[in-house]
Parts: sequence; C-alpha cells; structure tokens
Amino acid sequence: MLGEKKHIDHFLVPLHEILPKEEAEKVMVFYKSPLTAFPKINDSDPIVKQIGAQVGDMIKITRKDATCENVYYRVVYEK
Repeated sequence: MLGEKKHIDHFLVPLHEILPKEEAEKVMVFYKSPLTAFPKINDSDPIVKQIGAQVGDMIKITRKDATCENVYYRVVYEK
C-alpha cells in the first residue's frame, strides 16, 4: 500500500479545528443553543480521525471561497 491518504491536505477540504471547551461554551452562549442543538459530524469521519477529535468535541469548520469566509460548527457524535 502506498500509505494513508491525508484528506485534510486536499485543497477542497475546508479547515477543521477542535475548539477548546471554553471557546465552545462561548459559541453556545452566542447562539443561545445547547451542544445538542448543533449539527453533528460522525466520529468515523476521516477528518475527525485525522484531527484527533473525540465524541462531544465541537469542531469549527472554516470554508473560504472567492468572496468570503464562512464558519460552521459541528459536534462529534458516536455512530
């Protein structure tokens, strides 16, 4: 086998970052929503595995295009 592919390095894959608990709390306060109200991302997702996220972590996804930068949040859940 040639080795494991690194999906995180592909130009079409947006930046994924694990938020520290304190920052995740700030996001929940800002949106006035509990952790369970945020969209989910599966713990078996290749990006989740590569960044080392655990169940219950909040992930910040930053997508850039030609005109702007969009930030999305996902919570890791167990399949």
